[in-house]
Amino acid sequence: MSVDDWVERLGGPDGPERYRRYTLATVVFLAATEAALWVFWIVTAEAGALGSALVAGVGTAHVAVQGLLSRAALLHYLGAGPRPVLLVALYAAVTVAMAALGCALLAAGRIHDGNLASYLVWLLMYYAGPPMLALPRRTGALLVGAVPVAALGAAVAGGLSGEPLALVIGATSLLVPFMATALRVSGWSVRLIEELARARATQARLAVAEERLRFGRDLHDVLGRNLAVVALKSELAVELARRGREEAVAQMEEVQRIAQESQREIRAVVRGYRTADLHAELAGARSVLEAAGIDCRIENGPAARLPARTQTALGWVVREGTTNVLRHAQGASRCEVSVRATVVGSVALLMENDGADAGPRPGTGSGLPGLRERLAEVDGTLATERRPDGIFRLTARIPWEAGE
Repeated sequence: MSVDDWVERLGGPDGPERYRRYTLATVVFLAATEAALWVFWIVTAEAGALGSALVAGVGTAHVAVQGLLSRAALLHYLGAGPRPVLLVALYAAVTVAMAALGCALLAAGRIHDGNLASYLVWLLMYYAGPPMLALPRRTGALLVGAVPVAALGAAVAGGLSGEPLALVIGATSLLVPFMATALRVSGWSVRLIEELARARATQARLAVAEERLRFGRDLHDVLGRNLAVVALKSELAVELARRGREEAVAQMEEVQRIAQESQREIRAVVRGYRTADLHAELAGARSVLEAAGIDCRIENGPAARLPARTQTALGWVVREGTTNVLRHAQGASRCEVSVRATVVGSVALLMENDGADAGPRPGTGSGLPGLRERLAEVDGTLATERRPDGIFRLTARIPWEAGE
């Protein structure tokens, strides 16, 4: 199994949901890295059996609360859970207790200044992120700033001074804002991606709705007047027939003529949807894809010189390919379409898009088999390629002479 398969299995289909899972895993992983640092500190600081046991106990509580708060804070920031106020209060209390423990160990002579310096830097660095994500920006900034100030005051009271104190102040001044901002930006990026995904889905639905409205408008324009005339002439024919007037036959003949004319007009409207013109389909593909937030680039090459049947067949390829991008490529950001003449006497149409990880495998629907049948009528072929990096390519080839 490839790395991409493992990534998809662990994170799910590509898209906002996978990014949310990865971000959740990242913020929880920070708690695991903190636990590893406390184990390292206990081994190297030699704080004695009692001191090591106290640090291990309070550190375990701090790591556990951090993991719970990080996950709850991110879910709240994304609108998927309540504000974890109690967890924030518990986390701040455990952090203060752990800082006080380190200062007490220094005052009791169980550790030296360098041990307390690394202890406080690690503690305050990991502390800063979750409250900033869980609370409103101003409240979070005040809480994130207050605890380090209190911890530094306790360290000075416990005897920390000189170069170790300067190191703690400098590192804390850099790392605390960095971690607070980093976690806040992580939540903001997840929310932004989910909002963009919802906006693109809305744009795609609006594009489809606009096309349906146009089709309905065309049918109304074609049928509205004719059906009104048919209704009036039918009523007149009924009245004339009841009176035994021969004019009723002429009125019904007129109704028959209008009905036949309406049939022809409806067929003409539907034919515009059932007949694919290559130039119209290329323009429509660009309009629909860009409305869905997908950058579309088109290179039509020899399209204008192609026979009518060849253009129709390739128009169907563009239409079906565009539909596949909108339906199946949830993470698509670009689509490139090119029409090229090849050296072997054929014309090739290539459609390539990214974000194809979440789509079904080729051949699982009816669209591509239907395209192959249409291309076979002009001796054409259809090939698909899905690359591990999420690129999907659709290639249609038709002999240059086909359709002439």
